Amino acid sequence: MGTRWDQSTGGGVRAEAGRGAESLPREGVSPGILRSEMLLVLAVSLGASGVSALISFVGSLTKPGGLKDQAATLNGSYAPGRPWLDLSWQLFGIATSLVPVVLVAHLLVREGAGVRSIGFDRARPWFDLGRGALVAAGIGSAGLAFYLVARASGFNLTVVPEALPEVWWKYPVLILSAIQNSVLEEVIVVGYLLRRLGQLGWTPMAALVASSVLRGSYHLYQGIGGFIGNLVMGVVFVLLYRRWGRVGPLVAAHALLDIVAFVGYGLLAGKVGWLPTP
Repeated sequence: MGTRWDQSTGGGVRAEAGRGAESLPREGVSPGILRSEMLLVLAVSLGASGVSALISFVGSLTKPGGLKDQAATLNGSYAPGRPWLDLSWQLFGIATSLVPVVLVAHLLVREGAGVRSIGFDRARPWFDLGRGALVAAGIGSAGLAFYLVARASGFNLTVVPEALPEVWWKYPVLILSAIQNSVLEEVIVVGYLLRRLGQLGWTPMAALVASSVLRGSYHLYQGIGGFIGNLVMGVVFVLLYRRWGRVGPLVAAHALLDIVAFVGYGLLAGKVGWLPTP
């Protein structure tokens, strides 16, 4: 929930990223058009998810019982008892969720920049994977601890990362879902949004707050803990993006976090006492 040349020094990366964020598109698009474009991209992607999550959270708050007694399922079955139809729906959902990313790539190409401008390319795969793994290791342990505390304190729903049937495609679909989440969120909420806000004259601090609050907003369906935890993650990811000039490491980190969460829950749920289940 991006960025993606100078391969020798981090300073060169930051300088290039800074120039891209401050310059308007070559075609001379007005700030008003850029603002409308940005709002429309968010309206068909994670901005709409934020509104949906808020409505869901209000529903959870007004429902009898505490938040921790309710569940938020991330990957559920679309056609229980019909595995092939279920698989078709799963793949359809993953594919259509990536359409906003394709739209952003198209808009960046029209601008004359392309996705390389946000560091979403294959120029530095080992850098992206290595840095992403380090970030995932640090955030993953802290995030799990924060979730357990938030749920125990009554600020979070019980998160169910997966509730898919025990069929052969279960774990491949969970991995694809994790990758889809990471690409969608990091490309739009970090790389694209920060670029557009910079072009519109927002200060670095205001852009950081906007990106982080947006990330927290579409996780609000999980509860207050989900909002705060992802807001903090958003701050960290924006700072790392500005340091590296690439969303590639953030996509890798996010994908690894979700893969561990989805697959790990599938393997451990009901078998260990410390992992909450509905």
